[in-house]
Amino acid sequence: MKFSESLKSYRQFQSVYKSGKSYADKYLVMYVKENGTEENRIGISVSKKVGNSVVRHRVTRLVRESYRLREAMFNSGLDIVVVARKTAASVGYSQIEEALLHLAKLHRIIRV
Repeated sequence: MKFSESLKSYRQFQSVYKSGKSYADKYLVMYVKENGTEENRIGISVSKKVGNSVVRHRVTRLVRESYRLREAMFNSGLDIVVVARKTAASVGYSQIEEALLHLAKLHRIIRV
């Protein structure tokens, strides 16, 4: 990811969950909070409810790649947490990418 870092600590995720705004669709939930810097930070959360480790890592890779390829479209200065829902385990790349862009449009954090 060229312009973005990762959210890593529990405290960073909790900050976004508590004071960020969220929108959800069939496959993903997206929390967004301004971070006051020039860079975006993204965190991806996939719980054990989604599936075993192979499935969870696959969903994580799909979300990360969807974001990476469209990263230039996103506004900067944001903390973004993407939470995968159980239904995300059975879909492909195009549906995940479509869900990510749809949520970004709802948040108004994407340049079209």
